[in-house]
Amino acid sequence: MKEIILLKSGEIALKGLNRSSFEDILIRNAKHALENVGAFKFSKAQSTFYVEPAGDDIDLDKAVEVLSKVFGIAALCRAHVVEKDFDIIKPAAAEYLSDVLQNTRTFKVAAKRADKSFKPASPGICMELGGYLLEKFPHLKVDVINPQVTVTVEIRDYAAYIHVDQIPGAGGIPVGSGGNAGTAYVRRNRQSCCRVYDG
Repeated sequence: MKEIILLKSGEIALKGLNRSSFEDILIRNAKHALENVGAFKFSKAQSTFYVEPAGDDIDLDKAVEVLSKVFGIAALCRAHVVEKDFDIIKPAAAEYLSDVLQNTRTFKVAAKRADKSFKPASPGICMELGGYLLEKFPHLKVDVINPQVTVTVEIRDYAAYIHVDQIPGAGGIPVGSGGNAGTAYVRRNRQSCCRVYDG
C-alpha cells in the first residue's frame, strides 16, 4: 500500500508575492525538519506538495507530527495513492480507512477532481463511494452537515489520493522568507486588519 503526505501551503501568505521562492524555502525547511525521520522525495503541483517516503520503514505518523510544526504549511494529511480507476478507488478506500470507519458513526464523502476528464464527476464520486462504504460499514450514517469523518478523494493528474480530514499546520510564512517579501506580507495584512476592524 503506497502512502504519502499531502501538504497544503498557506495560500494567503503566498498570494501576490514571489510564490516560487516561498515554495522553495518551504520545501527546504520541510526537508531539514525531516532529516531525523528519514529520506523523502518532494514534488509540487496545483498548490499541493507531495511528500513521498523513500522507504517502507519510515514512520509517517512521526513525519506528520514534525511537518505540522513547520511554518508555511497550512494543513496536511496522510493519503493512500491508487490508480485513477473508480473500480479500484472504492475497495481501496474501504480497506485503507477501515479502522477509522469502524470507529465512526457519521461520515460524508468529498471529491476534488483536478482531472476533469475523470468519470464520474465529483457528485457521482461522492454518491457512489458513499453508497459503497455504507454497504461495507452498515453501522455508518451519512451526515453532510456535521460528520465525524470526511472521506476525501482527490483525482489529480497522475493518481487518485484517498484520505480523511486534514490536520492544521503551523500556518504563517516559511522561516527564512523575510526581507522585502515578508515585510510586504506583514504590511498588507496589517492594512487588511485595519479595513476589517475600522469603524
